[in-house]
Amino acid sequence: MIPITTFAGKKVAVFGLGGSGLASASALLAGGADVVGADDHADSVAKASAAGIPTADLRAADWSKIAALVLAPGVPLTHPSPHWVVALAQQAGVDIIGDIELFCRERAAIAPAAPFVAITGTNGKSTTTALVAHLAASAGMDAQIGGNIGTAVLSLLPPGARRVHVIECSSYQIDLAPSLDPSIGILINLSEDHLDRHGTMEHYAAVKARLVAGVPPDGTAIVGVDDEWCRDIADRRARSGRRVTRISVRQELSEGLYARQQNIFRADGGRTELIADLSGIGSLRGVHNAQNAACAAAAALALGLDPAAIQEGLRSFPGLAHRMEQVGRRGRVLLVNDSKATNADSAAQALACFADIFWIAGGKPKTGGIESLRKFFPRVRKAYLIGEAAADFAATLGSEVPHEIDGTLDKALAAATRDAEASAAAEPVVLLSPACASFDQYRNFEVRGDAFRALVRALPGITSVNS
Repeated sequence: MIPITTFAGKKVAVFGLGGSGLASASALLAGGADVVGADDHADSVAKASAAGIPTADLRAADWSKIAALVLAPGVPLTHPSPHWVVALAQQAGVDIIGDIELFCRERAAIAPAAPFVAITGTNGKSTTTALVAHLAASAGMDAQIGGNIGTAVLSLLPPGARRVHVIECSSYQIDLAPSLDPSIGILINLSEDHLDRHGTMEHYAAVKARLVAGVPPDGTAIVGVDDEWCRDIADRRARSGRRVTRISVRQELSEGLYARQQNIFRADGGRTELIADLSGIGSLRGVHNAQNAACAAAAALALGLDPAAIQEGLRSFPGLAHRMEQVGRRGRVLLVNDSKATNADSAAQALACFADIFWIAGGKPKTGGIESLRKFFPRVRKAYLIGEAAADFAATLGSEVPHEIDGTLDKALAAATRDAEASAAAEPVVLLSPACASFDQYRNFEVRGDAFRALVRALPGITSVNS
């Protein structure tokens, strides 16, 4: 735990008592704050009370005595409308912050020079976060990994000169972290997502940009420049006189890191240096993972690693659960869990990696559906549709892709495995890459992916994959 001493002796309200909220309340209490927790759900309040966290109804609170409201990232801040607790805090002029902000303030107070790598982007941020932490740990560093990737940041060990914090930041968390100032900030890419929360793409991009905007002059801002939003963010940072390391998997750069075929190069003043070779690394298959690896390599270089250490770390990277996770084989058939593909852009990365795909897709649909995936349809031998999006996806697939509506994951897996085994393909792939959120049938994409993994492993004749 990281005790938060910057609010010692002050009253702090914590709203949203899930994992990060409980961690925030506990960290504030450990640092000497007067904490009051609240949640819209009675069971969450009961759980917090059982853990020794004081709770109360914040509708009846004296907001003039509250120094800050620590808001869980999933609670609406602006769109579609501010939550009632946000409105109360705003009316009282109380700062509204999140757990990342608490971490930043504590780091500034106790170890301002401690290495802090913050990662964001629409797609690839979890893989990149895990990869940066793996590279650092492989080189002998004390790497603390957390944030949006699963472990609440305040549950980690405190910042220190010999310890690097590698933190995935969602747009929700960045929105609640006005002091965000990583020594190394990574913005991988941007595409349309979470507009129900941010309203417009312009606002969403502006929120994401804050992560690299907060990197101090002596730090390293790393920005993928293969989309117009990020390219503009990188250019604006450069025009302001700040350093920026550009990343591309689409073009060679004169300055920055770029991927060509399966190699990552660093360009500097007309000189190029081979940093890493990704060939044969199954956990980093595909162009999207080349982008992730290039971003992670740039961060590793900024942390002081040399190319040999980076190459060794890349080759030992086990991959990330639910993201192109090779669950097993059944004869010629490879079964892949890509449950983390909760939008079409993310699913595109997986579809681009295989030639003979038996595709399980669907769930709670997002704006645009799968229309943008049409160029990958020739790779799909058949689609197996589940969840709320099934009918709409079937209409998009039309006569271009054979498909069936199975409704549930178990039925889709059984049908896809049957058809893959019966195909003439040399290596047919049963791919769960939903291009949808999970909330119509599962609590989150992790639960959906866990269900897929369990179903696959229960199939007779499944063997493990050496990747």
